[in-house]
Amino acid sequence: MILVTGGLGMIGAQTARALTDLGHAVVATAHRRTERPTFLPDDVVVERLDVTDPAAVSALGDRYRITDIVHLAGSIPGEDRVAYFRADTAGLLTMLDAARAWRVRRFAVAGSLGSYLGRDDVPWYEDLALPTAPAPHPIIAFKKAVEPLTTNALQGTGTEAVVLRIGSTWGPLMDPATPFNAIPPYISAVLRGERPAAVHAQDGGDFCYAPDAGRAIAMLITADTLAHDVYNVSSGQPFTNGQLVDAVRAAVPHARLDVVDGRRTGPGRDPYLDISRLRTDTGFNPTFDLTTAVADYVAWRTHHDR
Repeated sequence: MILVTGGLGMIGAQTARALTDLGHAVVATAHRRTERPTFLPDDVVVERLDVTDPAAVSALGDRYRITDIVHLAGSIPGEDRVAYFRADTAGLLTMLDAARAWRVRRFAVAGSLGSYLGRDDVPWYEDLALPTAPAPHPIIAFKKAVEPLTTNALQGTGTEAVVLRIGSTWGPLMDPATPFNAIPPYISAVLRGERPAAVHAQDGGDFCYAPDAGRAIAMLITADTLAHDVYNVSSGQPFTNGQLVDAVRAAVPHARLDVVDGRRTGPGRDPYLDISRLRTDTGFNPTFDLTTAVADYVAWRTHHDR
């Protein structure tokens, strides 16, 4: 059975769904929000779990034979950044202890494309040296620290570490007012009948729709062999705001949208993730392009708040 912590979140639920599509038994855990997404198959076992509680995690391992772990659980920072780092580090270390105790085959952990911030190269690929640029947000700082903690902790244990440098992912279950991705708030404004702020046609960047992210992660955790311990997870193609506007107009023909030519910040290209390594080692190809992703998300939001 494959354990997905944070398994009812935007990416976790899609990962659990994709794993069942591949024929695997899954237990998905959540700490506070335990509402089961409608798209989650009935055979996914859902458990409430605080990943910072070693006794609770150990008890979960007594109830299920866990063979692999996808650790996606995490908290949202408050004003006290040290409290955030303490909680999420405790969760990571508890799950690493569990991975070693249960002798799981593979342990995948959520990193971030934010690890590349400070690199001017486009696109971003895994062999780039990570810069020492200051992290603009505590989540990015933590995700960058996750990488050496995980790979070093599992050295010599027989458990493979897989760092998931997850791209700018959005989709069903994401907070419509999220500050971390501009697409859901933009579409949400349209669905409320509002006229969103004008966008510059050539601005954009990395694009990953949540169902594709979940499927990529499922393919990585279940692959027979992997040649690397770090993988970019995204669509492998950038998007532009001009393309977003076209996709929204196709899905919501009455939308009132304003576009400004060019780029807000002047000449250049926005960074995005290269997924050649992911494609080569798993055969992954994204199912959604921007047009089909927007159409799918609009259909979802017609019946769901987030």
